Amino acid sequence: MAASSATCAVGSATTLLQPLLRERTIPLNSHHRCLNGTFWTGREKKKQQKVTFTSTSQSSKGCSWRPISASPFDLSPPPIDLDLLETLTADGAKASEDGIIETFDNDDEALDAFGNGVVVLDLSHFGRIRVSGDDRIQFLHNQSTANFECLHEGQGCNTVFVTPTARTIDIAYAWIMKNSIMLVVSPVTCGSIIQMLNKYIFFADKVEIEDINKKTSFFIIAGPKSNQLMVDLNLGDLVGQPYGTHHHYSVNGMPITVGVGNAISEEGYSFLMSPAAAGSVWRTLLSQGAAPMGSNAWEKLRIIQGIPVPGKELTDEFNVLEAGLWNSISLNKGCYKGQETISRLITYDGVKQRLWAIHLSAPAEPGSLITVDGRRVGRVTSYTSWIKGSGHCGLGYIKRNTVSEGSTVIIEDSIVGTVVDPPFLARQHPPSKSPSS
Repeated sequence: MAASSATCAVGSATTLLQPLLRERTIPLNSHHRCLNGTFWTGREKKKQQKVTFTSTSQSSKGCSWRPISASPFDLSPPPIDLDLLETLTADGAKASEDGIIETFDNDDEALDAFGNGVVVLDLSHFGRIRVSGDDRIQFLHNQSTANFECLHEGQGCNTVFVTPTARTIDIAYAWIMKNSIMLVVSPVTCGSIIQMLNKYIFFADKVEIEDINKKTSFFIIAGPKSNQLMVDLNLGDLVGQPYGTHHHYSVNGMPITVGVGNAISEEGYSFLMSPAAAGSVWRTLLSQGAAPMGSNAWEKLRIIQGIPVPGKELTDEFNVLEAGLWNSISLNKGCYKGQETISRLITYDGVKQRLWAIHLSAPAEPGSLITVDGRRVGRVTSYTSWIKGSGHCGLGYIKRNTVSEGSTVIIEDSIVGTVVDPPFLARQHPPSKSPSS
C-alpha cells in the first residue's frame, strides 16, 4: 500500500485566494511498504529523499492529507456544527425530506462535467456494511459471486448478491481492509442484505455484520479530469491502479479511505470518511474544480451509462447473467449461493434475455412493452431524457436472438427505439475459466 511520510496541505476555496508557502516532505519513490506500523520508502531507515512544493495553508475548511496504516473505522457522528447537509445546502443543494441531495440546480452542467471535467457526488445515503471476523473472507466468498479468496488487503472488486436461483439482489462495491471488508450497496437493499447475511452466519462462524452508515460519509468523483484532481490532492499514488485498489489516509487527524472506481465509473474514485471530515473534504474537492452533482442528475447518468439498479433492472424476475454483470462473477471458485443455477445457464446456454439501452423517439414509461414485428420481446425498465432534453433513453430487457446492436424496436405501438450497448454493459466480459478467476 502506497504512502508518504509527511503531511501535504490542500487548500479550500478561501485559502486558495491567499496562499502561504510552506515546505512539505514527500518521498520520491511511489512504492512503499510498512514496517512495524511505520511507512518508509524503499530505503528503509535511511534518510528519506525530499522534494519541496508550494501549497496553501491549512484552514478549518481545507484538508491535510496524510497516509496512515490500515485500521478499522471506529467513528462517531459529527458535532452538529459540522453537519454535512448544512454545508451542502449552503452550496445551493436542494434536499428531499429524507436528506438526499436531489439537485444543485445545475443538472445539465454537472452532466457536461462528467463528460469533460470532474464531478463530485455525496452518496452517503447509499448503504455501507462492515463485515469483520476471522471468517469474513470465506463467508462473503460463499455468499456472493466474486472470488474473495484471491484478493488481498488493499484490493477490491464488484460482487453481486443473488438468490439461490441466481436472481439479482444488488451489486456491491467491496474493499478488502486489514481487519474487515467494507461493502457499498444500494440504499434500498442495505437493510435486507444485512438481514440476509446475518441469516447465513452459523454458530461457529467468526463473522460480524455492522451497518456503518451513521458512522461514515461517502463521496465519489468521476470524469476525465479525475486523475489530475487526484494528483493535485497529492493522492496520485492511486492513479493508474487496478479497480478497487484503496489506500488509507488521515485528513485533519481523521481517517479517510480513498479507492479506485465507483458505482458510476471505473475511472473515478471513492472517498469513505468520518462524518466530521466530510465538510472539509467536500469543500476541498469543489475548490479543486469538481462540479457538484445531485441525485436527479445521477439517475439520468446511470441510465445513460446503462447501470442496473435494484427495483428496476435488478429484481427477482431477472438473473445475474441476463443483467450482464460478467465482471462480477467467478466461474471457478466452487460452491456459492446461486452457483448451480449460473453454471447450468452457462452450460446449456439458458440465458433467455439480456439488458439493452434503447434510444427512443419519445418518452416511455417503465413497464412499457417492447415489440419487434408485432411480437412482444421485452419491456422498458428505466427511462430518462438526454442532456438538455435533446433526446430520450431507456433501459430494457429484450429476448435473445430478436435484436442486435442497431436494431429497431417499437415501444407501446408508436415509440420508435434503437437498441444500443451502453458503456457499463459494453465493458462486461465473461470471465476466463482459469483458476484465478
